[in-house]
Amino acid sequence: MSQTSLKQKKKNDTGSKNSKDSIDTEKRKDSEKSGVRLSTQESQESPLPKTDSRGYVVRNQWSRTSRSPSTRAPSVDETRSKSASLKLPTSSTTSRTSSTSPSQQDSQKELSEQPSPPTPPMPLDSSPPTPPESYSQSRRSSKMQENPEAWAHGIARDSMQLREYPPRTPPTEWKSYAQRRTTYSTQLDRDCLSELPRQQQLEEEEEEDEAYWASVRTLYEKTPSCSRPRPPKPKHAITIAVSSRALFNMVDGRKIFEEEGLEKYMEYQLTNENVILTPGPAFRFVKALQHVNARLRELYPNEQDLFDIVLMTNNHAQVGVRLINSVNHYGLLIDRFCLTGGKSPIGYLKAYLTNLYLSADSEKVQEAIQEGIASATMFDGAKDMAYCDTQLRVAFDGDAVLFSDESEHITKEHGLDKFFQHEALFENKPLAQGPLKGFLEDLGRLQKKFYAKDERLLCPIRTYLVTARSAASSGARVLKTLRRWGLEIDEALFLAGAPKGPILVKIRPHIFFDDHMFHIEGAQKFGTITAHVPYGINQKMNN
Repeated sequence: MSQTSLKQKKKNDTGSKNSKDSIDTEKRKDSEKSGVRLSTQESQESPLPKTDSRGYVVRNQWSRTSRSPSTRAPSVDETRSKSASLKLPTSSTTSRTSSTSPSQQDSQKELSEQPSPPTPPMPLDSSPPTPPESYSQSRRSSKMQENPEAWAHGIARDSMQLREYPPRTPPTEWKSYAQRRTTYSTQLDRDCLSELPRQQQLEEEEEEDEAYWASVRTLYEKTPSCSRPRPPKPKHAITIAVSSRALFNMVDGRKIFEEEGLEKYMEYQLTNENVILTPGPAFRFVKALQHVNARLRELYPNEQDLFDIVLMTNNHAQVGVRLINSVNHYGLLIDRFCLTGGKSPIGYLKAYLTNLYLSADSEKVQEAIQEGIASATMFDGAKDMAYCDTQLRVAFDGDAVLFSDESEHITKEHGLDKFFQHEALFENKPLAQGPLKGFLEDLGRLQKKFYAKDERLLCPIRTYLVTARSAASSGARVLKTLRRWGLEIDEALFLAGAPKGPILVKIRPHIFFDDHMFHIEGAQKFGTITAHVPYGINQKMNN
């Protein structure tokens, strides 16, 4: 081998060694600045995946050994100025430049100083992107070696992305506004919500709940189809207890009970529990009571002095389903039931604070009278009669109904003439009260509520006195007694022994109370709904 070739080989070895030393020195300096100390060999053995400017991994898109600026994506890790970005030679480039002429080196320098063309947009991989990862010193140096010009142009943009932002949410975890709104109780952002005090947050939620329920309550009250008034409190209400046979027509079931026994009766009721019962003698009276309550609520929204209907029956609880279905079918506001299962319900009347008890069973009515509760046996009219739907009309007999039966005793024992003398002698002495006097007082108290609102002519309650007394001989004592009691009667009809049926047809009362079965039967023939009051001397005359 010639001496010249040996010298040239030695020169190349020396240049290669110097280039390696300079590269190692540069790597150590960069490692000290970034706080990462990794050897060149270790970084080359464990290369990191490539990422784009947003930190997303790029797969099978860019060649690791490519030097073309058009296929190189800028880095996002280190902040360097453009002037500090210098082209670092590798061992291969050093050996190549050492053998080239100075003119060739100048031309390569001019080409390197030319601005690199814009980097084309990089397509995203189909797999979900991953957060950006830190790069080692070996990776940064390899980027500089592959494309130093693209590295220099990306420094300024990368410097703005070095702030520590939270990792980007992958597309699979994105949520719509409606989904995010259901997560939070308010419309505040997560950051603002976390800054609010816990107590303030609870207060805001309570205010929102109150506003919501207030709007629902207003809507509920304005909707007639959904409004069902609450029953009045028993201590303030006028309680009317009605038996199931008085409210509905249960003649068929009663016949089965008397002929076939209790088990067959219950089986019949269970089989027909979805069959609506037809109205009974007390049905129209109960409907009229509900109309009075509705008018009172219009004038006095918070009124508690109302009629309260209680269904009182000795039927078994299994029959209650059919009764409830019938009550709801007709829109009756009956909320309190008493089903005693064969036992007499009379013992519960005082517990329910009953003011009036109406039944189709005369024996139970007598038991209630003995307990001191106003009671009457209901009878339906023999004819259909048109009743007023906007006014409650109640007709009373005088003696043994509103008043005591003392005059009845005098007539039975001494005759009619002695009765007239007795009434004239005691004209200014009030009569003793009868069993229905308390119910008339309740009606009068409600009437005064309408009078206070200037509703006398439109009052939905009207009372009648239909008596066989003579006005001239014995009528004065009756009127003075009512005046002494502080009660008003709207109409007083003195018949002097004439039949009451034709008068009742004209009145068309929802119920007529009398103690004589003779008058009861006469009124029934004209279609009047009657209620027999078994009181005093006529107590044993009921059938």
